[in-house]
Amino acid sequence: MVRMDSLVVWAPRVLSIVRIMVALLFLEHGTQKLLGFPAGGTHPALFTLPWFQGIIELVGGLLLAIGLFTRPVAFILSGDMAVAYFMAHAPQNFFPITNRGDAAILYCFIFFYIFFAGPGPWSLDAMWRGMPDDPAYRRRI
Repeated sequence: MVRMDSLVVWAPRVLSIVRIMVALLFLEHGTQKLLGFPAGGTHPALFTLPWFQGIIELVGGLLLAIGLFTRPVAFILSGDMAVAYFMAHAPQNFFPITNRGDAAILYCFIFFYIFFAGPGPWSLDAMWRGMPDDPAYRRRI
């Protein structure tokens, strides 16, 4: 049987892993739009809405992956995904599975959670604030 104490110790580290993985998946959308990698993306014209979306995905995904300015970036990305859902997906159909907006909804709420939870211990934000990878340190704060 797993003790809850041992799970609590891992929670901040798992938060970092989730943040990094979600950011890398989000970053991939930006690289596909702007850099054509992986293949299959379109190259939007400069200064169009899809181009700005690609910039947000590329820069926001990179900043979130390294854990720099995590909370403001996560808040911006959460709002961005909410707008993307209601602009691009919701008008097509009410149900997210049908309008293919389920990923936008998931990104929106995961970014919103990261905004409140913070970057976790494996981030530049934590490193610069001097937060060691120790849950006992977080309890002393």
